Amino acid sequence: MKNKKFDTKCIHNEKGIEKHTGSVMPPINLSSTYAQSSPGKPLGSYEYIRSDNPTRSVLESFLASLENGKHAISFSSGMAAVASITRLLQKGQVLIAGDDLYGGTGRFMNDFLKPEGFEVLYADTTDPERFQHWDKASLIWVETPTNPLLKITDIQKIKSLAPNAILVVDNTFMSPKFQNPLDHGADIVMHSSTKYIGGHSDVLGGAAITNSDQINEKLKKVQNDLGSVPSPFDCYMLTRGIKTLSLRMEKHEENASFIAGKLKNHNNVEVVYWPGLKSHHGHMIHKSQSSGYGGMVSFKASKNIHFDNLVSKRKYWTLAESLGGVESLLCVPSKMTHSSIDEKTRQKKGITDNLVRLSCGVEDCEDLWNDLAKGLDS
Repeated sequence: MKNKKFDTKCIHNEKGIEKHTGSVMPPINLSSTYAQSSPGKPLGSYEYIRSDNPTRSVLESFLASLENGKHAISFSSGMAAVASITRLLQKGQVLIAGDDLYGGTGRFMNDFLKPEGFEVLYADTTDPERFQHWDKASLIWVETPTNPLLKITDIQKIKSLAPNAILVVDNTFMSPKFQNPLDHGADIVMHSSTKYIGGHSDVLGGAAITNSDQINEKLKKVQNDLGSVPSPFDCYMLTRGIKTLSLRMEKHEENASFIAGKLKNHNNVEVVYWPGLKSHHGHMIHKSQSSGYGGMVSFKASKNIHFDNLVSKRKYWTLAESLGGVESLLCVPSKMTHSSIDEKTRQKKGITDNLVRLSCGVEDCEDLWNDLAKGLDS
């Protein structure tokens, strides 16, 4: 069982068939409390739903297996995972984060961690040797590829520069299908499981996976104390999503490859960001630590087009935040996911008003391109 291939891991895990009923799909256990044989001695493995739940245990078993990890903790949202993981820090300790992050993560670090007495520094992790303060870090937060510019970070390089820091890699964009950061030196892999793991834009969740017993114990305590747990129904939905994760990711990537290639050759596109393009900065680094390139594509549209037509008059591209669902989504980060960042900082980061982020769904790739091209040709 330990040598299962990824496709098999998505279907079968160590929990196996439900023993009491033979249920092929793990059932939803809604009980909030569990009987004890005597005070302090539960009849089984569970005491109270905030601490653990059978449906959650099944999900966490899948998550750990998919990321080649020993422990997995599922959270009520991706941001709940962010908040809980950063609680591993003590006041006065330093968090170093990549300078291109999901807007919500950056907002949390600036609006909550800094005022609480944590020092937060930002670094260009695509060129880590230029940054001189890795030795200060107690925790490092990296996205690779980043949101929304898909910048690539060498995970092993970062770990070598700060071997004593806890290295967290947000693997939301790649999913476990294409990248397993624990295999490259990360201490914690984080996911917004709302995205590709759920895969259908109908569930909220987050996850943290680690091989460290100590980190797992601390995170479990933080989660239990804060109460940032997912409902049994959400855990069931995420487990169901995992069943088709491999199949979906292959189609997402196939469509992204097609769309990126078309965009690269279009006269009204200034630049395309997709790790699968050989011209993409960090392409070879990404290739060395990942088995695929994912379904996210960003590009900057020419200022010659009618931008409103591009973003709002599409038939198959829904203008919406989030990503990773079976339907294709189009987002303008400067106005949507990263709007909380002040304009001057956004411009400096390259998150300009003509930047478009695409979450390529699983529709027919030619239908998607023809629909998008109408806006680019306007």
